[in-house]
Amino acid sequence: MNSEVTRIFLLAIAVIASSVAVVYAEHHGRKLFVELQSLGYEKDRMDVEWGQLQLEQSTLTTQGQVEHDARTRLGMIIPAPDRMVIVKP
Repeated sequence: MNSEVTRIFLLAIAVIASSVAVVYAEHHGRKLFVELQSLGYEKDRMDVEWGQLQLEQSTLTTQGQVEHDARTRLGMIIPAPDRMVIVKP
């Protein structure tokens, strides 16, 4: 009789422990899923920002923009044809 009560008690402890483990695993899984969604939103936001930066870079590196910045910010001018030297390999 005593060993039967002990077995039932141990089985009850095992059932409770396994149910707590299931609840913990489910909670942890949901937490990870929420984090995954958050990181997905952040990735999408960064993709949009990357596209905007690429567009900005392409407009800043056009020939006209480079020439305009060379003239205005650096004070560069195109040399006269008689001052140009062409070096051939």
